[in-house]
Amino acid sequence: MILEQYYIECLSHASYLIGDETSGRAVVVDPRRDIAEYLADARRYGLTIEGVINTHFHADFVSGHLELVDATGAWIGFGDAAQTDYPIRRLAHGEHLSLGEVDLEILSTPGHTWESISILVRERADAEPSAVLTGDSLFIGDVGRPDLVNIGDSSTADLARAMYRTIHETLMTLPDSVTVMPAHGAGSSCGKNLSTELTSTIGEQRVSNPSVQPMSEEAFVAMLTHGQPAAPAYFASDAAMNKRVHPLLRQDRTVPEMTAQQIRAALEAGVRVVDARSVDDFAAGHLRGTVNVGFDGRFAETGGMVAEVGEPVALITYPGDEQEAALRLARVGSDNVLGYLNVGRDGQFPAAIGDLVQTAPRTTVTELDRLLADDAVILIDIRNPGERESGAIPGSLPIPLAQLRSRIDEVPDGKPIVLHCAGGWRSSVAASLLRANGFDQVSDLLGGYHAWSDVHATV
Repeated sequence: MILEQYYIECLSHASYLIGDETSGRAVVVDPRRDIAEYLADARRYGLTIEGVINTHFHADFVSGHLELVDATGAWIGFGDAAQTDYPIRRLAHGEHLSLGEVDLEILSTPGHTWESISILVRERADAEPSAVLTGDSLFIGDVGRPDLVNIGDSSTADLARAMYRTIHETLMTLPDSVTVMPAHGAGSSCGKNLSTELTSTIGEQRVSNPSVQPMSEEAFVAMLTHGQPAAPAYFASDAAMNKRVHPLLRQDRTVPEMTAQQIRAALEAGVRVVDARSVDDFAAGHLRGTVNVGFDGRFAETGGMVAEVGEPVALITYPGDEQEAALRLARVGSDNVLGYLNVGRDGQFPAAIGDLVQTAPRTTVTELDRLLADDAVILIDIRNPGERESGAIPGSLPIPLAQLRSRIDEVPDGKPIVLHCAGGWRSSVAASLLRANGFDQVSDLLGGYHAWSDVHATV
C-alpha cells in the first residue's frame, strides 16, 4: 500500500495519495490546486489516479479536484450530503471503495460541516484498519470547529452536537492502533489547539486530546463554540468556489516582472500591493500604500485577509520568492496577481519610485506605557479571542486581524494608533493595512504582547 502525506506549512494543510501497488489504482484526498506533486508520485509508483475525494467543502483553500479531473479524468467523491454544480460520486457511510487489495471505508463524520466524511484505510479488505483520514473532524490535539461556512441553515450548536456524536460514536470507537491523519496542523484557523505533530493514533488522542475526553454533550458544545479563531472573510469565497465550476489553475503559470513605473501606476490605481519582505526590512523602508505580509509567515492565509479573492494584486518580493508567493495566493483563490517587483535584502528600491519610500514606525513597550498613562493612544489587539483569554493589555480594543479589513470603520480616529499581536508579525500586517487605508500616526508594538508581558511580569 502507498499512503503519502503532503504537508504545506503556509496553510497548515495535509493532503494524501493512497494507492494499491498490486493493481496500480489510486485516489487523492483533499488535494491543493498545484497538483504536480501528486502526478509525479503517481508516475513514480506506477499508479493511476482514478478518484479524488474531498472530506468536505474546504473553506481555507481552493481544492484541486477540478485540476486533477482535468489532468487524469478521475471521478470526484464527496459525502452524500454535498451539493455541487459538477458531477460527483456520493459516498455513503459504510461504503467500501476497493483499489484492488487496499480497501477504503467511508465514515460519515459531520460536525465541521454536514457533508464531512473520514476515510478508514485497510491494506486488505479483511485486515484491521491501519489509518483514518479524518479531514477536519478529528485533529491532533483538537476537533474541527462547527462555525465555518457549511451546507444548509443549521446553527453552529447543531453542528457541534453532530461533532459530539462523530467523535464519541464513530472515531473514538476505532482501535487504538489506527493512525490519525487529519487535513490540518498547527496554525490552521479550522480549530483552536492543533498540534505541530502531523500524525498520531486513536489511542494517543484518547489520552492527550482534551476535546475527545468523556464529557456531557452540553459541555462539549460549550467548549467547541467558545474561543475559536476569527475566520478570514475569504473562507466564504473559497467554500463557495469549491462547490462550483471555476477556472483551473494553470500548472505552468508564471507571473511577470513589473517595472517601477508599473508599480507606481498600480498603487495610484488602488491595486493592492503586497510587500512580502520581512517585518524588519519593511519597517526600514517600503513603498507608501503597500501592505506587509511577510513571506516568512502565514503568507497565503494572511494574503487572503488583506485582499479580496479575485482582486488584482501586485507583489514586492525578495529575488526568487515571486513565483512561490503568487502560487501561495492562488491556493486561496487569489489568481489575479499582475506581477512582481524584486527588492534585494539591501532594501534598495528603484530610483524612479524613490519618492514613495517611507519607514514604518514601531513603538516600544516603554513608549506604549507612557502613551497609555497619558490617555494619548488607541491600542488595538489583533490577536484571536482565545489568545486574549491568556492575558491582555488593559484598555486594548480587540479586533482580530482576520476581521480588521471588514471592521475598519470601527477603528477610532483622533489619536495615534498602536496595534499589537503576540510577537510582531501580524501587527506589521495590520498597521500597514490601516496606513494603506488612509490612517495617519499608526505604529505597531515591537515584540508584541510577549514583550509587554515580559516587562510587566518583572514589575
